[in-house]
Amino acid sequence: MDPRSPFRILVVEDEPVIRELVRSMLDDGPVEVETAGSGPEGLRRAKESRFDLVLLDVVLPGMDGLTVCRMLKADPSTASVPLYMLTAKTRRADLEAALAAGANGYIHKPFRGSELMELVERLRTGEAGAPGAG
Repeated sequence: MDPRSPFRILVVEDEPVIRELVRSMLDDGPVEVETAGSGPEGLRRAKESRFDLVLLDVVLPGMDGLTVCRMLKADPSTASVPLYMLTAKTRRADLEAALAAGANGYIHKPFRGSELMELVERLRTGEAGAPGAG
């Protein structure tokens, strides 16, 4: 990745307050944040443009996040993009379902800004072992 180009993040979240909270936490400096409010919109935007990270809610209108995740991971043009689920679901079965759908990890709601920034920084700088499963 060209260090001069912004690290592009797509946030797919149906709650406007959470969408804007994530944008305000991340949209700074070498990071550019775009948002979508539904599963179909997120899928379309992810396929239309190149992103370096997708943050995806599980419960979305039109198409749930697990379906969007499976579709993005099955498409060669988006399969390698890191995808982390933003979820309030904390049961082990829910988390396993996210990983089985192809998610690289998950971030529990409510989350801290530092948690998101750490993930973005690790992915942006190419560090191995980006946080996620837990």
